Amino acid sequence: MACIGIFDSGEGGLSVLKEITRLLPDEKYIYYSDNAYCPYGEKSPEFIQVRACAITEELLRRGADIIVVACNTATAAAISKLRSDYSDAASDAVRERVLALTGGRHDHIRFIGMEPAVKPAALGTKSGTIGVLATAGTLKGSKYLNTKGSVDDNVRVVEHVGRGFVELVESGCLSGKEAESTVRASLSPLLQAGADIIVLGCTHYPFLLPVLQQVAGPGIRFIDPAPAVARQLVHVMSEEHLLSPEKADEALPRSSEPLPNSATARTRALNPVPAGSGDPAPARSGDLVRHDTPAVTLLSSGDPASASSDNSSRSGNPAPAGAPAVTLLSSGDPAPLNHLFSMIYCGR
Repeated sequence: MACIGIFDSGEGGLSVLKEITRLLPDEKYIYYSDNAYCPYGEKSPEFIQVRACAITEELLRRGADIIVVACNTATAAAISKLRSDYSDAASDAVRERVLALTGGRHDHIRFIGMEPAVKPAALGTKSGTIGVLATAGTLKGSKYLNTKGSVDDNVRVVEHVGRGFVELVESGCLSGKEAESTVRASLSPLLQAGADIIVLGCTHYPFLLPVLQQVAGPGIRFIDPAPAVARQLVHVMSEEHLLSPEKADEALPRSSEPLPNSATARTRALNPVPAGSGDPAPARSGDLVRHDTPAVTLLSSGDPASASSDNSSRSGNPAPAGAPAVTLLSSGDPAPLNHLFSMIYCGR
């Protein structure tokens, strides 16, 4: 059984975890929410790279065999560096680093990133115009720009930053007047431009899909790249011998099966959690202090000099019944992560 590490700037990557566990329900998972530093959209690439490396190393120490960067902004800013530092088994420095981090289990680690589904949208449009909702960091990233540049010249691509979308999801405001007005402000320019397909270019945005559909009205299609990412993970795990060919073949047909309680999870609102204030100072590679519980593991940012496995505290929060084997990690308040996870898998 493989251990799959997944991280995002916050809780949005749970939309990717949901699709992955649909295909691979029996694997072990570690999910890291970097919500103390969320949103990533306006952060510098250098800041995001430091955070991505710190989180990657924590996931590897905790047993991850492969890592999904379940964040479009982090993919744009950091995946090239992650692959350079941890994936090249031909490099002695990489081999030494990864062998040390994994206790000798691996000499390299593969990464799966996010990519806005611009190409499928371009193929499916009837109006000739597609819209992309994403963070500023994703829209400026070379990966997105290269993909956009490959689109047929007869298809027009219009873009808009989903301003306030991440904050809505992180605070648990998934419906109501505030959510509707925030969504309308960013979606309306795309609709006015004639887009008939909207690409969701941030893993937080699928949690706002009911509001997006309500504001857009009939005839507008939204594309979430998470199912494609889950399928790609299966293929890469098979290549890396982390998944048998039989299990890979069994997993892929599941992509069309509904997840129990998924409709409830998407439409029920969370309890609002006050947002943090200010932009945190740049983190350093070891800036993680661990607090363990029997059900979920919670991480808080702190002084790397004091971070060790000896400062763990314990409590008795039970894991949601019927949930997959997931260890939840958070650099900030763990409550939104735990609540949204429970909603997705248990309809609470």
